[in-house]
Amino acid sequence: MSLDKPYTDIPGTTIFDADKSREGYHLNQFCMSLMKAENRARFKANERAYLDEWPMSEEQKQAVMARDLNRCIALGGNIYFLAKIGATDGKSFQQMAGSMTGMTEDQYRDMMVKGGRSIEGNRKIGEKK
Repeated sequence: MSLDKPYTDIPGTTIFDADKSREGYHLNQFCMSLMKAENRARFKANERAYLDEWPMSEEQKQAVMARDLNRCIALGGNIYFLAKIGATDGKSFQQMAGSMTGMTEDQYRDMMVKGGRSIEGNRKIGEKK
């Protein structure tokens, strides 16, 4: 039986719920494996071979190799786990977030210092202003 998910109509937002958690389980476990130096070294030496050790979908593997974090999230990745990929690449969370929004690190930081994104266009579908 499918649960009612009233939060699915927020434009541009992927909610990490139980279903997404199940979908991204192996992707997120792969990310957590990067906490060990020997695993980071193996991944960096041959990304595809290391990813093939995990029962992830091909689409998840391609998203990781492309460093398409938005796609990883859509495929069940949790940003706090995905941050391990950025750390493996020597990137800060701020650099990763900037890349996910199409902004430079400086643009992203400046936006956040000014209070974040405008709520305009970020409401639920059908919500009144």
